[in-house]
Amino acid sequence: MSQAPETREGPVVTPVRVVIALCLVAPFVAMLWVGSYAKTDPVFIGIPFFYWYQMLWVLLSTALTMIAYKLWQRDQRARSAAKGGASQ
Repeated sequence: MSQAPETREGPVVTPVRVVIALCLVAPFVAMLWVGSYAKTDPVFIGIPFFYWYQMLWVLLSTALTMIAYKLWQRDQRARSAAKGGASQ
C-alpha cells in the first residue's frame, strides 16, 4: 500500500503576496475607520476634510490596486519560470 506523495501546491505566503494584500486592504481600512476623517477641518480649496479625504482615497486606491496587479503579474511570471525550469 504505497502511496505516491501528492504534488498539489497549496497557497504560498511570500513577502510579495503580503505586500499585495496590504495594498488591497489599506483602502478598506481607511474608509471603514470613519472616526479618522469625520471632521470638517482642515478645509482644502473650500472643500471640507470629510470630502477631499475620501476623494484622495479614490486616487490612492487606484494606485495601490495597480501596484498590487503589477506585483501579482511579476510573482506569477517568476513562479511559472521556476516551475518550468525545475521540470526540465
